[in-house]
Amino acid sequence: MNAEELLERYRSGEREFIGQDLQGVDLYKAALNGVNLSEANLAGADLSGAKLTGAYLAGANLSQAKLKQAVLREADLSDCILVGAILAQAKLLGAVLAGADLSQVDASGANLSRSDLSGAVLMRGDLTGANLSGAYLHRLDGREANFWQADLCQAILREANLERASFREADLSRAILRAANLQGANLKGASLNGAVLQGANLRCAYLAEADWQRAILTDVQLTGATLPNGAVMDVAWG
Repeated sequence: MNAEELLERYRSGEREFIGQDLQGVDLYKAALNGVNLSEANLAGADLSGAKLTGAYLAGANLSQAKLKQAVLREADLSDCILVGAILAQAKLLGAVLAGADLSQVDASGANLSRSDLSGAVLMRGDLTGANLSGAYLHRLDGREANFWQADLCQAILREANLERASFREADLSRAILRAANLQGANLKGASLNGAVLQGANLRCAYLAEADWQRAILTDVQLTGATLPNGAVMDVAWG
């Protein structure tokens, strides 16, 4: 199916395009609110600026797809393949991305507020300046991801694997990081004000200039961590 056929059928009232092969299709700024593209092949597709509010894309292949500035509010992207996709400045408020593979994604400046990324993979993803406030990131695999200046206020990151991730100048205030793995993470200048880090692994983490007022640090592991005053912990802190 090509873009013209899809848009024509959509305009005529059809919404179900489950499993369609739309690899590389050009849907730049297309209006497809509520469309069902579950299990579709959209690898390399151009959906930049597309309107996909409430769309169903569960299990779709969106690897290398262009979704810059796309509107995906409350869309279902669970179990999607988004490896290397461009989601810069996309609007994903309340979207479901549970179990999705977003490895090496460019989601810089994206709005993922209150989205569900539980069990998702964000390895080496770029979330510079992204809004993840109130997002559900339980058991996220965010190893080596870049959250520079991202807003993670009140985000749920329980048991997330954030080894060697960068949170430089990020806002993690009141975030839940219980039992999270932050080994080797860069938290320089980050706000951890009121964050819950009970049982977290902060071995070898860099915390210089971080603000952790009122943070809950029960049973954290800080061996080798560089603390806000420049000291290096050489023992675990229970």
